[in-house]
Amino acid sequence: MTKIFGEDTTTDEVLAGVDLSGIRVLVTGVSAGLGVETARVLTTHGAEVVGTARDLDKARAATAGIGPGLTLEALDLASLASVRACADRLVAAGRPFDVIIANAGVMACPQGKTADGFETQFGTNHLGHFVLVNRIAGLLKPGGRLVNLSSGGHRYSDVNLDDPNFECAPYSEFAAYGRSKTANILFAVEFDRRHRQEGKRATAVHPGAIHTELGRHMTPQVVQTLMAAIKSSEESGAPKFRYKSVPQGAATTVWAGFVATADQVGGRYCEDCHVAETAQSPASSGGVGAYALNPDTAKTLWAKSEEMVGERF
Repeated sequence: MTKIFGEDTTTDEVLAGVDLSGIRVLVTGVSAGLGVETARVLTTHGAEVVGTARDLDKARAATAGIGPGLTLEALDLASLASVRACADRLVAAGRPFDVIIANAGVMACPQGKTADGFETQFGTNHLGHFVLVNRIAGLLKPGGRLVNLSSGGHRYSDVNLDDPNFECAPYSEFAAYGRSKTANILFAVEFDRRHRQEGKRATAVHPGAIHTELGRHMTPQVVQTLMAAIKSSEESGAPKFRYKSVPQGAATTVWAGFVATADQVGGRYCEDCHVAETAQSPASSGGVGAYALNPDTAKTLWAKSEEMVGERF
């Protein structure tokens, strides 16, 4: 009988009875929150996990109880030199992956730039992963998957490929976050189109709202703006907002990567352990914005990303 999962499902419930022995997984961002939980549950079920983190000492402390199934690699997604060095080490090792989980990211931070001059959120959340994943795409096995962690925050904004670094438009923490999370979905859409004939698929997931370090950059003013938007959405008829636990938040990641069928999730956006419907409005509390799945935009974003990082894939 097919198991029915939903917004309250945890990682352990998703993987109950699943043996991941012999499976090798790359997870970015294993120094806190969802990344640590994802690494924990995968290794518990027998997988070998390579976790990346900008701060390896912090990652070692956060994952101390996980055991020998996890190894760590240094990776700063806000520096393409670091991204390329990490990718080069993985390629040189030559060991393939069954699943790549692009989990790391930043949210609603003050305006800033990465080491390469990109707007911080777009540069870290999208461009860093874009270069890493494409450089190691040859290590992804046929039948393997890429899982990009996006967010319901993608509904704040479509990508703006004429002004990706906010050089013209006034900066907004959530508009920048929305652009980067929409880019995560569009990257999955185009990666899936390019690689599905090789049996390699890609999907994007929304973990839900969780209390993690992701919100560490949010000022009181930004939090107040967010809460006002949530209240307005609820007053418009949206379901009441509530937080998930970390194991509930990581559940959709492991469902999309290891339980759902490839055809079910390939090129799609998932939430609450199912494929999401199209959102009826930007104020919706669930669903995916149609613009985030637009194949033409996905192709344009890929070309723009190549131009920005100075590398063709």
